Amino acid sequence: MTEEDARDWLNAALDVPRGTLDRIKAFLTLLKEEGSRQNLISASTLDHVWARHVVDSAQLIPLAEERSGDWLDLGSGAGFPGLIIGALTQRQVTLVESRRKRCAFLEAAIETLGVGDRVSLRSARVETLPSTAFSVISARAFAPLDRLLDVAQRFSTAETLWLLPKGRNAPNELDAARTSWQGDFRIAPSITDPDSAILILSDVRRRR
Repeated sequence: MTEEDARDWLNAALDVPRGTLDRIKAFLTLLKEEGSRQNLISASTLDHVWARHVVDSAQLIPLAEERSGDWLDLGSGAGFPGLIIGALTQRQVTLVESRRKRCAFLEAAIETLGVGDRVSLRSARVETLPSTAFSVISARAFAPLDRLLDVAQRFSTAETLWLLPKGRNAPNELDAARTSWQGDFRIAPSITDPDSAILILSDVRRRR
């Protein structure tokens, strides 16, 4: 997917208003400027941020359209996918990030995007957060699936939808997790990268 393809997809699939696109552009400028101070995204993706990061995040939105309620994004890092979800929808989104410099960046990004009314940041390790159920949980490059479920299952119910962007190792992660976990698990292709996939989980529970 080219950068032009990415912007075309946003318009066709989500009908993103021009003002929102302008705020995302400002966020991406902030992201690139911050790159001189900390490694937020791979340098090889700087020229492909709309496809590799914005649309890669935004493609989760149609997958969750039947699930209303609050969204939890774990290991938010540079803000993908959580900040993009907050920018493109009216959902209440909670970002979780433990690294201090990343949190400072995310606070500035929330202000730049103008989403402070619906996006909140928890500067803490996932393990220290109180157990609260969310409608949707996302995590990008946070941890292998079995480890992620181990630390985050307490934020879910049988109705929670998990949307987890993964690389080419997605099938292996799913197989490994199935030894300890059960539920409705499937894999969807990523629209941005033929080598990537999205793990879609619901009714997640530990095997007895």
